[in-house]
Amino acid sequence: MREILEGEGYRVTCTRNGADAYRAFVHETPDLIVSDVMMPQMDGFTLLRTVRANASGAAVPFLFLSARTESADTMQARTLGADDYLFKPFDADDLSMAVKAKLARRRAVERFDTRAAHLQTVLMLSNVIEARDNSTHGHVGRVQKYALELARALDWDAESLAVLEFGALLHDVGKVLVARTILNKSGTLQPAEWELLRRHPQDGARMLAGVDHLRAAVPYALTHHERWDGSGYPRGLAGAEIPIEGRLLAVVDAYDAMTSQRPYRGPMPREAACAEITQRSGHQFDPQMAEAFVRLRLCDAKGD
Repeated sequence: MREILEGEGYRVTCTRNGADAYRAFVHETPDLIVSDVMMPQMDGFTLLRTVRANASGAAVPFLFLSARTESADTMQARTLGADDYLFKPFDADDLSMAVKAKLARRRAVERFDTRAAHLQTVLMLSNVIEARDNSTHGHVGRVQKYALELARALDWDAESLAVLEFGALLHDVGKVLVARTILNKSGTLQPAEWELLRRHPQDGARMLAGVDHLRAAVPYALTHHERWDGSGYPRGLAGAEIPIEGRLLAVVDAYDAMTSQRPYRGPMPREAACAEITQRSGHQFDPQMAEAFVRLRLCDAKGD
C-alpha cells in the first residue's frame, strides 16, 4: 500500500499498531487516515473513536480496510464516523480511487469552510459600509440578490458565481474613505465633493487588490460605474472594454437605486425602472445585460 501511494506522489507515514498510529496523528495531523480494523494494542474502531475525540481529527477522512464484511462491523464504522470501508482483497486501483475520492472530499469541505468564513467577514464589512450611508439601507444585499439572479440566468459557472457573491457585497467598499457628510448630503454635491465621491471605485479596487482571497472581486469595485457609451468613470471604458463583472453590476446597481427610497425622492415602480433600463440600453448599459435583466424582473413581476 505504501509503495502504491508513494508511487502516486503521496507522502505516507506508516505505523505498526493503532496506538503508534494515534501518536503519529498527534505529532503530524494527516490529510487522510487509512487503517485496518484488527490491530494490536488499539484496534481500528478505538483508533477512529480516539481520533474523532481530538479537535484536530474531527474532519480528517478515515478509510477502513478489513476482511470483515459483517454488517455489524460496517455499521459500527459508520456510526463512529468512518468515511469509507474498503474490503480485502482489493487491488491497487481500488485503493487509489478510494484515497483520491476522500482527499477530494476533504479539499471541497475546506474550500467551503474557508469561503463561508470569508463571506462572514465580507458581510460584516458591507454592513459597516452601509451604516455610513443613511440613504442606502439594504442596498448591497439587494444588489447581491439581483446580481446572482441575473448571472444564473446568463449561465455563469460556479466559480464566477462564488466571486460575484462577495464582489457584489463589496462593490462600494471604497466609500469607507468618503466623508459621511458627503455620503448623506441631501442637496446637490459641489464639484469638489463629487470628485471625492467619484474616487471610490479606484479606492475600493486598491483595497481589494491587497487581500488575496478578495482580489478576484476588483472588477466589481472598479468598473460598476463605467457606461456602455464610454461616458462613465473612473476610466471611461466603453462597450466590451468594460469587464463583464462591471457591465452586470451596473444594471442591477442602477435598478436598485431607482426602486429604493432616497432622501430626495420616493422609489420608482418596478415596471417604470425596467422601462428606464430599456431606454438606457446601448448608452449606459450593455444591451444584452439590460435585456436579460428586464426580462427577468418583469417575469418575476408576473409571478408575484
